[in-house]
Amino acid sequence: SEVAWNESHHCRLLAGLVPDQLQMCRRNLEVMHSVVRAARHTKSACQQTFADMRWNCSSIQRAPGFGPDLLKGTRESAFVYALAAAAVTHAIAQACASGELPLCSCGPVPAEVPAPDFRWGGCGDNLRYGLQLGAAFADSPLKSSKPGTQALKAMNLHNNAAGRQVLSDSLGTRCQCHGVSGSCSVKTCWKGLPNLAEIASDLKSRYLAAIKVTHRLVGPRKQLIAKEMDGRPVRETDLVYLTNSPDYCTPSPHLGSLGTQDRQCNKTSAGSDGCNLMCCGRGYNAYTEEVEERCHCKYRWCCYVVCKRCRRKVERYVCK
Repeated sequence: SEVAWNESHHCRLLAGLVPDQLQMCRRNLEVMHSVVRAARHTKSACQQTFADMRWNCSSIQRAPGFGPDLLKGTRESAFVYALAAAAVTHAIAQACASGELPLCSCGPVPAEVPAPDFRWGGCGDNLRYGLQLGAAFADSPLKSSKPGTQALKAMNLHNNAAGRQVLSDSLGTRCQCHGVSGSCSVKTCWKGLPNLAEIASDLKSRYLAAIKVTHRLVGPRKQLIAKEMDGRPVRETDLVYLTNSPDYCTPSPHLGSLGTQDRQCNKTSAGSDGCNLMCCGRGYNAYTEEVEERCHCKYRWCCYVVCKRCRRKVERYVCK
């Protein structure tokens, strides 16, 4: 992230790039700030989204050197690929709108007729340009001669496309009011993307409903087909996986599981962050921690708030 990205030799500083990505980097140096930002946002969004689960996305820390859980076609791998593909498209689309990139600008004015009380204006996110460059960058390793089975490459390409489709479907109308004394007599509207955390949340629900598939011949070519033959066909926004995940309860280096020992849990929750599920039935230990926080806050004219600092004891629970 400290690289200036103004010389083509900077592209060699990024580990794990395939030749097509290296070529794209040299031709589009100005885009690399967005790519690096997307990688950083993918990491933080993944870890935030799965903070309350046994798998807490810790394996993304070693990217691009993924651990076994992200190399074997698991549903965790499906989520990471989909989120990363969405993130790079998202970052480029918004960089266009903010004026960071010289070869693109605002998204096109929508073809739909505006309602009587609003008009198209502002600067919309350039999703079209983001999709074009984002797909070229994210998909090229899966189309190269880089090692990996055809089934795994097909799975990752599908999940990349699913992440971008979920992002595309999220493009919504954003408006700003104009008028005398704060009235909203006229609204200026444009098309914008939500923040990446919302996309990650949407993809998490698809992760939980992911479809196990097999890669086999259907007519003249191989396709990903749902293993449950009576199940519905795979849709473009479904996440798919090939291999069952470990339960992530106990450490297993060859499976990529770190286990949940010493993970914090919520004693009163019945969800995935609850001590029963998080600790896999092993039980938990309680300890008391003293925290410092703002308290007794008062508003002072004009215009600031003054608070005191208070200390209180809170009870924490960690898995055995």
